[in-house]
Amino acid sequence: MSRLIVISNRVSAPTTAQPAAQGGLAVALTAALREAEGIWFGWSGETGETGDLKFETFDGVTSATIDLPEQDVDEYYDGYANRTLWPLFHYRLELTEFEREFQGGYERVNRVFGEVIAPHIEPDDLIWIHDYHMIPLGWVLRQHGLTNRIGFFLHIPWPPTRLLTALPEHRRLVDALFAYDVVGFQTEEWLETFHDYVTHEMGGSLGPDGAITVGARTIRAIACPIGIDAQEFIANASSKEAAATHRRMIESSIGRSLIVGVDRLDYSKGLEERFNGYQRYLETRPDAHANVYMLQIAPPSRDAVQSYRDIRAHLDALSGRINGAFADIDWVPLRYVNQGFPRNVLAGVYRAARVGLVTPLRDGMNLVAKEYVAAQNPDDPGVLILSRFAGAAAQLDSALIVNPYSADDIADSIAKALAMPREERIARWRPMHENIVSEDVIWWRKRFTTALMQQ
Repeated sequence: MSRLIVISNRVSAPTTAQPAAQGGLAVALTAALREAEGIWFGWSGETGETGDLKFETFDGVTSATIDLPEQDVDEYYDGYANRTLWPLFHYRLELTEFEREFQGGYERVNRVFGEVIAPHIEPDDLIWIHDYHMIPLGWVLRQHGLTNRIGFFLHIPWPPTRLLTALPEHRRLVDALFAYDVVGFQTEEWLETFHDYVTHEMGGSLGPDGAITVGARTIRAIACPIGIDAQEFIANASSKEAAATHRRMIESSIGRSLIVGVDRLDYSKGLEERFNGYQRYLETRPDAHANVYMLQIAPPSRDAVQSYRDIRAHLDALSGRINGAFADIDWVPLRYVNQGFPRNVLAGVYRAARVGLVTPLRDGMNLVAKEYVAAQNPDDPGVLILSRFAGAAAQLDSALIVNPYSADDIADSIAKALAMPREERIARWRPMHENIVSEDVIWWRKRFTTALMQQ
């Protein structure tokens, strides 16, 4: 059996310091790595002079990490990855920073990864590289003489051609993808935008079964939506911790319906638009004030990037204005929390919420939507309100699908969700739940690796 080699910016395999795999992606990949006696390579998250790989084997899974110099972190991670590619791929051209040193740092770090990893690759290994941080890495490994099957999966959207061409040397970036054997996208929409670029900018041609040819090179590109570890999350929702959190939420609600949002603090998540939509609901339905409240959990991220500091300050002010305008002596309409919580605690929060509000402006998939559905009581489920611009909307089309830019659309959907009879809530929840269970993260992993193994 071939080993599976996973390479990503950060490593989520279990270690002595962090014994449990974090999140569904880590669970799926660590299970595959354990079966295949593979290795998960990535950045340690620490700064320091790049040296030898640090290997650790824990619970049957081997990880290998390197430190990066501070300049590389500034240019590769904070710079090109998070100030150039991330905003551009999320359709935010006005936030995209085009700096030559960012691109130089990005390519330099990918070369470093190739140099330190290539000697540890065996001829029969399957190599699976993840996300926008590592787009050129397959090409780098080919330069080191590797002829292995190499796959790449993009977890975020692929932008329209007219946006991508704003990137200096955009052709160079896309050319690198043709070093892979299989390239995966979250949805058919992102796959189609990739097709558009390849055919119009590169003169490529599309063949059967996902084949794409440019010049002498043919790759396979597929849509492969990632799921959650559904059974594990369903079990989480029934755990003691989740039950205690559920009771706590019900008691603190004092009979009011809970609307919940859970998002990393990021401008792509549409938090400002969500707050505006909730404010519109409060403005237009004053009789509902005593019966509802909203909890937004938004742990901060990427504090080194100015746009993230800006969005945090703006949301602090906006949440304060909403509470100042509508709160009463015994009611606060919006609870805004800037910290993360364990997944079993979140499962209890989701189960207590009458409405799950998931309204990103653009998202590759969005697993919070799937977690919310998985956590619900089958006999009395809540209602998912989901942005049409989340990748998950293609699978969870029984949700109330909204335009996140429209405050009125969000407000109307909140009102509809809170008034929805139990029979309709169950009818909408059931097909979403079935999809989440059948196309879970293990299904996703097997679908991609099966495609990668096919010659």
